[in-house]
Amino acid sequence: MNAFTVGGTIRATFTLAGELAKRHEVEIVSVYRLRTTAPAIPVPPGVRLRTLTDLRTGAPRTRLQEWLRARRSRLISPQDYRYENFNLLTDAGLLRFLGSVRDGVLIGTRPGLNLAIAHLSPDSVVRVGQDHVNLASYSSGLRHQMTEAYGRLDLLTTLTEDDAADYRALLGDRPPVECFPNPAPDVGGRRAAVDAPVVVAAGRLTEQKGFDRLLDAWPDVVARHPGWELRIFGDGAERGALERQVEALGIGASVRLPGFTRTLHDELARASVYVMTSRQEGFPMVLLEAMGIGLPVVSVDCHTGPRDIVSDGVDGRIVPEDDRAALVDALSALMADAALRRRYGAAAVEAAGRYEPARIAARWEARLGELDRAGGGSIAGPALRVLRSRAARRLGR
Repeated sequence: MNAFTVGGTIRATFTLAGELAKRHEVEIVSVYRLRTTAPAIPVPPGVRLRTLTDLRTGAPRTRLQEWLRARRSRLISPQDYRYENFNLLTDAGLLRFLGSVRDGVLIGTRPGLNLAIAHLSPDSVVRVGQDHVNLASYSSGLRHQMTEAYGRLDLLTTLTEDDAADYRALLGDRPPVECFPNPAPDVGGRRAAVDAPVVVAAGRLTEQKGFDRLLDAWPDVVARHPGWELRIFGDGAERGALERQVEALGIGASVRLPGFTRTLHDELARASVYVMTSRQEGFPMVLLEAMGIGLPVVSVDCHTGPRDIVSDGVDGRIVPEDDRAALVDALSALMADAALRRRYGAAAVEAAGRYEPARIAARWEARLGELDRAGGGSIAGPALRVLRSRAARRLGR
């Protein structure tokens, strides 16, 4: 959707693209661009970044383009929870692009784009849809659209085996559904000493990330461990609410909200414990990054993700959803025991190694090679569907 901002899907996409670009021609296609600066995450060497629609303030646009920009998308499914980010101008750019692709492999990274690829890409293209969250998080309307259109894909990938099983139950045997976990980003050899009195968290400041329930637990944690500090990195719509919560709880002396940082790996290496309290995740990349740096982690057991990455009692702790006392106890146990932090941290580095980018990329290469040899696109409908307004209207219903 937008390759110029920050997020787990973007980081995973850039990491995989960088590995594949060592042996293949790879391009990342951003449907639109809002930032006036360079991408927040550096584009990997050998990878091209293409923007289909420039939505930056001040970018030159005709009166027609401004008219299109002000109107709702008819191409992206309204059931995609990022539907409001698209418009008729981004539709035009996406249609032009899909009409230009005649071979190779085309991978979508969210439901709205997967549906567009399924409906509008020609038979000669290998069409792959990725789910970077999980099936249970989507509306019944979106799941219905998936049952109608996803059979035209050549492959659908999930981040966890449980989610793959859910998709197979929904879709049957078309398309094939396989689990491809995200690759762990390169942390540059950084290692946390885990001796600093710092607990760290990071992510968009949104309700989904659940930082409000982390702050709610922090007064009890810091009462047991005076002198420790909680640092939450990231920006988002909930910043004001979180700042007010910090003030209301009287924990301003031990909580920092530094905002977005381009040096997150350095900040992780300066901490001793990583904590995640998300209400929903797919396959949380920041957990892998923290573990790769050697941080023991504490995570709530949201629907998918944490339990697929963290081994409870080995490299971190998994606590039940909405169990404030369990969260407090798990954090306190690690904060009180440096030897336990070091043991969990060493195991975390080993666990993160299972998601080394070269390993994940090799799996992708092997599977895509099989699809390519099979002729690609053997499931889809007419090759010129991209030019049909009827298909575009179908997506928008």
